[in-house]
Amino acid sequence: MHVLTVLDHPNPSSFCASVAREFMEGAKAAGHTTELADLHAEGFDPRWNAADIIANEGGEMPVDVLTEQARIARADAICLIFPLFWWGMPSMMKGWMDRVWCWGWAYDQLDDPELSMQRPRSGVLLVPAGARSDEIIDDGYLDAMETSWIKGTFGYFGLSPRKLILLYGSTGSEERRKALLKQSFDAGYTLAPANP
Repeated sequence: MHVLTVLDHPNPSSFCASVAREFMEGAKAAGHTTELADLHAEGFDPRWNAADIIANEGGEMPVDVLTEQARIARADAICLIFPLFWWGMPSMMKGWMDRVWCWGWAYDQLDDPELSMQRPRSGVLLVPAGARSDEIIDDGYLDAMETSWIKGTFGYFGLSPRKLILLYGSTGSEERRKALLKQSFDAGYTLAPANP
């Protein structure tokens, strides 16, 4: 498979960047090819704007959106990596989703409101979280993210199978961080093919 990894973190030395490297190394070890979309390093503009609206109404698609859509077209699997930020995703990743996975290209909600216009792809979210697992699970945050992202958004993207992997305690000890990086490698190595 060809695997697209989309990274949202402004610091190239961040733990998220390390997670992306380990995930891609795992995918390569399993025989897959990889491609990295480092949104901050590449200067992606996450702001939904008038040009995007015009494109959705049949006008010309912005060049940066076409570039990202071409990356997706090459991919058999997609991994999104971003830090858990105020119990959600940071603005760069949200903006990338808003602009790139646009109406008329990713979904139309007309014939079947739950059907993606994209071919099936395997999908995984690797999300470092500073909080402990009990804090996230016991207070219902994990259920909320699963509902919003896995049952909602990423169905429209055609990601199947799709899973959320929260990397709990990512601000913890060096030993803990090493274990999370091993988990990231394993996520790439065991990445499942798309369900038709």
